[in-house]
This record gives sequence, structure tokens and C-alpha cells, in this order.
Amino acid sequence: MIMEAYKQRYLEWLASDVVDEDTKAELRAIEGNEDEIKFRFDSYMEFGTGGLRSKMSAGCAMMNVYTVAQATEGVARAIESLGGNEKERGVIIGCDSRNNSALFARRCAEVLTAHGIKVYLFDELRPTPMLSAGVRHFGCIAGINITASHNPSAYNGYKLYWEDGAQPTKDMADHVSNFIYSTDILNDVPARDKADESLITMVGAEFDEIFMNNVIGEQVYPDVIGRAADELHVVYTPLCGAGYRIVPEVLRRIGVKNLHPVDCQMTPDGNFPGLAKPNPEYPAAFAEGIKVAAQYDSADLIVATDPDCDRVGVMARDKSGEF
Repeated sequence: MIMEAYKQRYLEWLASDVVDEDTKAELRAIEGNEDEIKFRFDSYMEFGTGGLRSKMSAGCAMMNVYTVAQATEGVARAIESLGGNEKERGVIIGCDSRNNSALFARRCAEVLTAHGIKVYLFDELRPTPMLSAGVRHFGCIAGINITASHNPSAYNGYKLYWEDGAQPTKDMADHVSNFIYSTDILNDVPARDKADESLITMVGAEFDEIFMNNVIGEQVYPDVIGRAADELHVVYTPLCGAGYRIVPEVLRRIGVKNLHPVDCQMTPDGNFPGLAKPNPEYPAAFAEGIKVAAQYDSADLIVATDPDCDRVGVMARDKSGEF
């Protein structure tokens, strides 16, 4: 009797010396549950212009250190295939506040440096636009951001950016995808001890200043906020995500005097407590912000950014005073 491919993959993970014991324990816990095993091992995440995204758990169809490493191995091989000085140009890596994001970002750096590819690694979570800007600022061939944007907390994802700071074209995404899926997830990816730490440059406060100055330089009417600053009251929430530090600083620097943070959502937290979907497109995401605004009769706006801070929603009062 021929064993189903998904069951074969499941048994290979259990038998592999590469797979850690915690992951194996998770897999043993689903032994006999054919539906769950098939769900996790029947296919691989599809890599496209938007990268990868899935729930975090063990299995080749899920987000975990093994699938992240396989994707990065594909990126590394694609960069090597281009020739030239692309390895010296390097890859910048960032992440958001989601559970395991920093771990996944670090694993990306390990795989890339094992190939002799220079890495710029943010020293903590940053907004996605900073990753895009960093690709161009440092002249990188690519960028990797670990994020699932505004999805629920069970999810994480892997976004690839190319040398122009945008996500890759379909042709380039297909090129990378071919390398990913020709790579054996358990046997073809460099082990963690193969990383070359000397190729990692940490990116910190100096680049924050460069980025914020560029953002501030994009104001269309730079004098407007200053004229209204005494009366203007703004409530801000990062929804427990990456905007918690940079956004308030930019708002202050452009002249917002009365900035009211939503304290219970200002600390990065991948569990997004109280937020079924941390998406500022949904009014429900503003519930805590409305509570803060209620403390200030003159509050004019509530601004919310999603966990990787590339999406913004705004609420304003109507004629009746409701948001």
C-alpha cells in the first residue's frame, strides 16, 4: 500500500534530527488525527508577490522556523543566481510585534549569512514602511519582513521586497518560488551554527532619524498643524503593534501638542488582547480609542495603525459629536 504524501512528510518530520523536540511533541499530539495531519502536511504555503502567510504551528503548510528557513534558502539561492555584487549589497530584515516574529527574523539572518549574504537586521520591531525605505537607503538587493499585517494573532507571514523597495513582480516572485520549492525543507537548509555573525549589521536609532526626517519632509501643508496645535487633540493607538514608538514621535515633531495615547494598546503584544482582528479598517478596533477620546471633550481625531504599521484608520467626530 502506497502511503499518502502528507503522511510521509509527517513521519519524516518526526524522524528528522533537524526538527526540535518541542515541535516533535506538538506533532505527536496530533497522531491519529488524519484531518489535522493532512491540513498541516498536504501542501506547502504558496509563495507569491505577497509572500507567505499561515497560522503558526508545526508542519510544512504552517508558519514556523522550518518553513521560514526554507523560504529564506530560496531567496538566498535566487540572489546567488543573479551573480554580480548582489550578495555584498545584502538583505535588510525587519519584523512586527507578532508572536515569534523576532525569532523568525533571526532565522532569516542565519540562513542568508550562511550563504555569504550581508544582512541588515533591525534591532527591534519597526513599521513595514521602514523596511521598504531601508532597502533603498542601504542599497540592498532585497528585504524581508516578518508580519501577517492585520490578521488575527494566530497568524504570521513572510513578505519579500526587492531592490526598488516594493514587493517583487510576478516574474521575480516566481523565480524565487522555484528555488524555494526545489529546496528540501529538512535537508537543504543551513543549520543555525553555519551563520556568519560578522555579516550582520544592526540597524537602530540612526536610521530612525533618517526615516522620520523623510516622513516629515512629505508634509503637504507643514504649517497647518502648528496653527491649530493648541486646540487640536489627537488620540493614537498602534493596536499593540509596531507603530508604538515612531508614530507618536513623528506626530509630536510635526507639532501635535495634545497627543493622547491609548495606554492599554501602546505596548507591543502579539496576542492583541481585546482585538479579535487588529485591523483599523474595522470600527471595533477603535473601541479603546473611543474610551480615551471620551475623556477629552475636544478630542478631534482617533488614529489607529495596524500591527506592522502600514495601514492607518482614522475616526472623526460628526455633527452630533459621535465618532
